[in-house]
Formats: sequence, C-alpha cells, structure tokens
Amino acid sequence: MNNQHRLDHTPFIATPGKKIRLADYDPGYMAGFKSKKEGKKALKDDVQDLAAAQELLWASKQYAVLIIFQAMDAAGKDGTIKHVMSGVNPQGVDVYSFKAPTEEEKRYSFLMRPMRKLPAHGRIAIFNRSYYEEVLVVRVHPGFLASQWLPRRLRGASLEEIWQARYASINAFEQMVANQDTLTLKFFLHVSKEEQLRRFLARLETPGKEWKFSPGDYEERQYWDEYQQAFEDMLNATSTEATPWYVIPADHKWFMRACVADIIASRIQELDLQPPIVPPERMKELEAMRVKLKKEVGD
Repeated sequence: MNNQHRLDHTPFIATPGKKIRLADYDPGYMAGFKSKKEGKKALKDDVQDLAAAQELLWASKQYAVLIIFQAMDAAGKDGTIKHVMSGVNPQGVDVYSFKAPTEEEKRYSFLMRPMRKLPAHGRIAIFNRSYYEEVLVVRVHPGFLASQWLPRRLRGASLEEIWQARYASINAFEQMVANQDTLTLKFFLHVSKEEQLRRFLARLETPGKEWKFSPGDYEERQYWDEYQQAFEDMLNATSTEATPWYVIPADHKWFMRACVADIIASRIQELDLQPPIVPPERMKELEAMRVKLKKEVGD
C-alpha cells in the first residue's frame, strides 16, 4: 500500500436505510486536500495500489469486480475512468457504455443487457452509465416506456409502481451478483449545476474540444431538477448493505479521480485475495526447470 493520503470513505457513502438528500453532499468537497498537486500525488499512489490489486485479482480468480458510474452530463465519467484505470492491465478490464436500447433489446427485461456483460472471476468490468438509466432517463422521460417491454403485472400500473418495481428488481439482481463473489462498486459523480455550465462552455470555447458538446446535453440540462430528484430517489432505494452507493464530489476533477481511485483500490484490497497455491508436484517441475535454466546461464 503506497498511498499516504488514504481517505475516510464514510462521508461519501449513501448510508443504506438513512434518508439521502443530495443537498447534504457538497459537490466541491475536498476532504482536507490542500491543493491539486496533493490530489494528483494521491491519485498516482492509488493507481499503483490498484494495479497491484488487479494483478492479484487476475491471478487468484476468486472475485470479479463491477464498477458503475452514473452522473449528469459533463460530470467527468470518461476522464475518471481514463485516469483511475491508467495503471491496470487492459487485458483484464472491459468498459461498456450503455446507450439507448435497440428495438431488439427493448423486447427483453432491462436487466438483460447488463447480465450479458458481467465480469468473469479475475476480471473488472466498468459500466459507463448502466441499467440505472431505466430509473433515471426513463423516469425523466416516461414516454420511453411506451416502446419497452413490461411484465404483465405492471401493464396499466402507475409510474410510481413501475419505478418501485424496477428498484426492487435492481436490488435483487445486485444481491444475486454479490452472492456469486462479485464486488459491485457504484459511483454517483455529483457535479453542481454551475460547474456543469462552466464545462459546457469550456467545450465550446476550447479549440479541438467542440466535438465533446452535444445539443442534447443542453436540452437535458433543462430537466436538472427532475434529474436531481431521480438520482436522489435512486440512491435512497438502491443503496444497500451489499452494494452501497458512493456520492463523489465532482466539481474538482482532480479530487474526484483521487477519491474514486482510493475507494476502488481499498475495496479490492479488503477482499484479502490470496495468490494461487502451486501444488507440490508442480513445484518439483518448476524447480527442475529452474536448475536447467541456471545451467544454461552458466553455459
């Protein structure tokens, strides 16, 4: 463990069973960090710890890790994934971005897509947005439900009954995943409305960054209050003992990245993974090979 700046994760946890209010979480919180330089040093140390943890995860194949990012536009999901995972072996990591479902996918349960992308033991899967869009975007724009498959028991149900049913399905799904020795880490990157505006303007005013801005991003910004309510209800309904949500302050990108890296590295280390044990027969073979190689070196 290299990092001398280990964070207390308690302030970021959406405590299961406790009423969560986003107003209680400061998007500009920095947990005592004095400077961007200090945060970057912590991130570098955590990236090294995460690389070592991933190597052991891969070797032991005792657990899988699923990492979920949800946020408003411009909160920094892509950049966080890029920086936090910069030190890991890419052969052991898969990143999936869940766009709007296809017409074929709409014919199945909304949990079918993520089920197909779950990580195998020894691997890390990252969902850049996820099945939670079905209680976020679809909640803000309920007209999308008209083209989706719904269980018979929910046909004709109220919108609130549909959301509650989806929360229950998500919790059951994540508990099933946890039961199969998969560690699920869920991050809500909490950006302020003012900071989102600054980032939108920066994309339009910085040469070479214009492509990052979509008119649709601005259109969705007009539903800011509706999204905040949807996120708040999501946190209250689906932050469980097995898979709690982390609300990460996102107004300072450098702190957000350091915080996420710290949590991921710490949580994997807490699994207490052990390297595979080499059987005695195999050890004899390896020793014989070592002798041959040493002899070759002598030649």
